[in-house]
Amino acid sequence: MLLRMIHQMDKAFYDDHQIIPTDMAGVRLDIALVACFPNYSRSALQRWLREEKILVNGHPASSKTKVMGGERVVLHMPEEAGTSHCEPEAIDLNVVFEDEHLLVINKPAGLVMHPAPGNRHGTVQNALLYYLPELAAIPRAGIVHRLDKDTTGLFVVAKTHLAHKSFVEQLQSRSMSRQYAAVVIGHMVAGGTVDQPIGRHPVDRKRMAVVSSGRPAMTHYRVQEKFSQHTCLRVKLETGRTHQIRVHMAHIRHPLVGDPVYGGRLKLPRGCSSELQQILQMFGRQALHALRLELEHPVHHGRIAWESPLPRDFESLLNVLRADEQAE
Repeated sequence: MLLRMIHQMDKAFYDDHQIIPTDMAGVRLDIALVACFPNYSRSALQRWLREEKILVNGHPASSKTKVMGGERVVLHMPEEAGTSHCEPEAIDLNVVFEDEHLLVINKPAGLVMHPAPGNRHGTVQNALLYYLPELAAIPRAGIVHRLDKDTTGLFVVAKTHLAHKSFVEQLQSRSMSRQYAAVVIGHMVAGGTVDQPIGRHPVDRKRMAVVSSGRPAMTHYRVQEKFSQHTCLRVKLETGRTHQIRVHMAHIRHPLVGDPVYGGRLKLPRGCSSELQQILQMFGRQALHALRLELEHPVHHGRIAWESPLPRDFESLLNVLRADEQAE
């Protein structure tokens, strides 16, 4: 009786309900749910079963239960972890594209993606929940891939569960293309690929590192512009590990300009101009910009792409490097 009352109180929060088709008799419940709720991934549905957010004929059930067909399934839309403790905040977002399924945002430097201990406010997620309150029902307010705090550029936000599922699958299948502009220390002759696993640093747990026990990570890079002691690269991610470009570039001894974590102590180029010396000393972030984003639309399935111009500080760095090169 108490359980029924609780469910009646919560009924305003039910997002969806379906009847399992009779021709699915004998199929595992989690497999049947994927067919009934195609907007959600199987792993999400299994998790919600464990959390008793999905009721079958009014009762919790195991994912391994064999269905008979005809069962009424009610999905109580959970407020995802991380979203429920994130307050909406009026923070400007540079939205470069929006339709009923997705947002593409151009992020400035200094903006954190998610709330974390010691940094609960002023994040992209806070801003998204203010911009679109309905994103509270989407995992992490629709954010499916992240940019570091001081990395600028493009990222996509899912506005629906269907879009969220599609983008997660595209990231897993590596069909979502993400390209970056980066300025690294050192003169590079040609492009290449770094294929090295990334995991937590064995000593400093706040950092990532190339470690044999890490997750597979692959970064492609090609030379865009050469300078005597720096190189501008176009970088393409094959995977999406935390700090991947920064870790991989440091691993091949070409860390990003301005990287406070993986770049080591600043070493000024011998004989560089006072202008270059000044901009290298003042460049207070890693020189990394999410330049191009390409993906498959979650509904009409056409390929769509966006490009973001280089931010002012990045362009200024390149201009000073070019001027210093010509002065030699």
